[in-house]
Amino acid sequence: MTFLEHLEELRWHLVRSAIAVVSFTVLAFVYKQYLFDVIILGPSSSDFITNELFCKFGHWMHNYMAQLGRMGGNPELLCLNSEPIKLQNITMAGQFTAHIKISIIAGFILAFPYIVFEIWKFISPALYQKERKYTRGAILAISMLFFVGVLFGYFIISPLSVNFLVNYKTSELVINQPNLMSYVSVVASIALASGIMFELPAIIFFLTKIGLITPKFLIKYRRHAIIILLIIAAIITPPDVFSQILVTLPLLLLYELSILVSKRILKRQSKE
Repeated sequence: MTFLEHLEELRWHLVRSAIAVVSFTVLAFVYKQYLFDVIILGPSSSDFITNELFCKFGHWMHNYMAQLGRMGGNPELLCLNSEPIKLQNITMAGQFTAHIKISIIAGFILAFPYIVFEIWKFISPALYQKERKYTRGAILAISMLFFVGVLFGYFIISPLSVNFLVNYKTSELVINQPNLMSYVSVVASIALASGIMFELPAIIFFLTKIGLITPKFLIKYRRHAIIILLIIAAIITPPDVFSQILVTLPLLLLYELSILVSKRILKRQSKE
């Protein structure tokens, strides 16, 4: 194939991916009430599953410390978003814009496995038969890592972030009443950022495959990677130690998993 023929082939893969995103976007747009009341506004509610679990854990710790004869502190300390949040809209098209934005993000998340499939379909003709066989499971692995990351960001980071940002005050004279678009941006960006970060093992897989990264390199610069992961965790989480540790731990596990993946790739290549 010529260069222009490759471009034409790529164009159709991108068109099919765009059609998939638009289809899921329309589906999300239609189910507006469920999308906002249950999913988007869920982390701000006290009966959200994560908020309930944290609250129960806080009460359990308080009772446990009381049985040991020690002061257990405030049992409501871990009861996140105990008071309902009231969002405001200050622009004419604010709610409609938020509806479209969230629908597009939901469409991209739902269509992500198909987008990965189209990318694989484009690059697979350039692979050897053995390489093609090894990368068949990559679509499932990449999709699973992305969805696990999105769920982690949504169920763990989002409630903590919303609770911290809504209740943080510089003065008692200032009232927190978040804007709808601001709230939507926080929840959506956290979920997407977590999904992308969880692709670390897949990225290391391909970088090792083409010879840009080795296990020795990853082990040598582990300390530097830990610092980078701490910075990333500090960026996407509220500025409290508990939230940062909660986010950093799975990132560190993913980094160690990436080292194992890189070792396995090199071992397989040496056998071949």
